[in-house]
Amino acid sequence: MEKILYAVLVLAVMGAVFGGVLAVASRVFAVKTDERLPKLVEALPGANCGGCGFAGCQAYAQAVIDGKAEIGLCAAGGQEAAKKMSAVMGVEAVEVERKVAMVKCRGQNHLSKARYEGISDCRSAMFVTGNGPSACPSGCLGFGTCTTACKFDAIHVVNGVARVDADKCTGCFQCMEVCPKGIIIPVTYHTDIVIACSNHDRGANTRKVCDIGCVGCHLCEKQCEFDAIHVINNLATIDYSKCVSCGRCAAVCPRHLISDSNLRTDMDVVPAMQR
Repeated sequence: MEKILYAVLVLAVMGAVFGGVLAVASRVFAVKTDERLPKLVEALPGANCGGCGFAGCQAYAQAVIDGKAEIGLCAAGGQEAAKKMSAVMGVEAVEVERKVAMVKCRGQNHLSKARYEGISDCRSAMFVTGNGPSACPSGCLGFGTCTTACKFDAIHVVNGVARVDADKCTGCFQCMEVCPKGIIIPVTYHTDIVIACSNHDRGANTRKVCDIGCVGCHLCEKQCEFDAIHVINNLATIDYSKCVSCGRCAAVCPRHLISDSNLRTDMDVVPAMQR
């Protein structure tokens, strides 16, 4: 009995000693946490989408404290998150321009050059004939890899082509990262004029594989009075720093490829041959 009591006593003393050592060590080697960190994390949406370029919201918040990242990189939180973070850091609030993803393809009826029956993944489908089963070299494959990557239910495949719901899109651009065709790009949320095509083939070839692809006819270029749209390498391209969203290019596009969210019916469009 005495031996048992002695053993218990020894264990109790050892436990107390080790506990004391651990308590001292925890204070000596404690890593001090900046009191601003939890406040910054709280200011963020908690999506952990990686759109800021960091592993998650806490990693981004820590980078801001360490001076390794700027405020305003959180696409999901937008202006509201930037405002709160600026207040925590005691700096002037930054202006954040909201950007969303846009799929540069509308070819719902583009032809196929091969049949793919594998898993529903665009990256896997790319192994078919080296560039996917679509006859258009830049056409959306429509197997939904971007849809799987989106955490905000903002992109879906509609009639074989990925489409973005701009109101749901937070601008994390995870869809852009996984698209093997590279046809998803960032645009300003309030962008009115959009050219949803990525094909640089000549017009004759484009007509063979897609019912809506840009054919490089230059009508939009000739109609623009602001030098904002040019056909470069057979594809119409907009310089948004010059574009005033007048919509004339959309009105004359024979392929109805150029989208205008504010399309007007009273526009005084001058036929290209009269210019």
